[in-house]
Amino acid sequence: MNYKEILKNARENLNGSCRVCPVCNGNACSGEVPGMGGKGTGDGFKDNVTSLENVKLNMRVIHNAKNPDTSIKIFGKEMDIPVFAAPISGTTLNMGGKFTEEEYIEWVISGCRQGGIYPMVGDTAVDSFLITNLKKLKEYNGEGIAFIKPWENSNVIKKIKMAEEAGAFAVGMDIDAAGLITLALHGKPVGPKTVEEIKEIVKSSNVPFILKGIMTVEDAELAVEAGVDAIVVSNHGGRVLDQTPGVSEVLPKIAEKVKGKVKILADGGVRTGVDVLKMIALGADAVLIGRPFVITSFGGQAEGVKEYINKVKGELKSAMVLTGCNSISDIDSRIIYKK
Repeated sequence: MNYKEILKNARENLNGSCRVCPVCNGNACSGEVPGMGGKGTGDGFKDNVTSLENVKLNMRVIHNAKNPDTSIKIFGKEMDIPVFAAPISGTTLNMGGKFTEEEYIEWVISGCRQGGIYPMVGDTAVDSFLITNLKKLKEYNGEGIAFIKPWENSNVIKKIKMAEEAGAFAVGMDIDAAGLITLALHGKPVGPKTVEEIKEIVKSSNVPFILKGIMTVEDAELAVEAGVDAIVVSNHGGRVLDQTPGVSEVLPKIAEKVKGKVKILADGGVRTGVDVLKMIALGADAVLIGRPFVITSFGGQAEGVKEYINKVKGELKSAMVLTGCNSISDIDSRIIYKK
């Protein structure tokens, strides 16, 4: 199965919930929440993509980076490339309903592990989805990370314990879901957290804790104060607040303030290995990719996911050669073109 076939199958299997556009940029699905689009005008989703496209690279060809090492170690785990599959749930609401949550998450977990990276599994308004996701994760020896929505603290802590029992090697809370309409539609209120509330959640966890949904320097510094192990710079794929800037626009200033104090992951508009390179150069330690894993799993199941990961690997390695980077740690702001 080649990549074009995967995309063709996905277009059919997603039942119109995603058009599988030549570039996944949010233009065709603006305002489609529930669905795969961005909220309101869809600009939060679109700007994730366009702001990253506007980052240009310095091509360098006189150097010794002939066979770069694309691997990293993070949260105690070796990864072939610095990429996680982002936590996405909701096959019925958001992905056309053709496949079950169990089928979808099986394909993502299996494909990621075959591809040498790790999946993140998610929580949603349908309680059984998290149970299904954690059951599948346990079948793969807990080789992944579980994210919990920002429910009331006792519920978050209860679900963290469920994730730990499933063997997850890290847990997180996607605090950027604080205003997610799909949860409100199911009568499942979520909300923002104070530093003290986050501290309580962090203390309850026996594994590294990640806070997802940081878009300002101020929130990044408060996350550090709360004692988190990592942050994800993310606007939830543009699905919770219209008119946010793109992730790549805010990432450098956040990294300038908290790099080294916490691990920094970036989630927004990453589609290719070149995009991965850019986000690392802008200050991320690793990235999350979301919608492309939905598309490739629906188009080719675990094989489709693995094929996509291999595509990103090849693109990243080539981009590292052409920017003179022997390893991921070599990637920094010097490869970014500045006018």
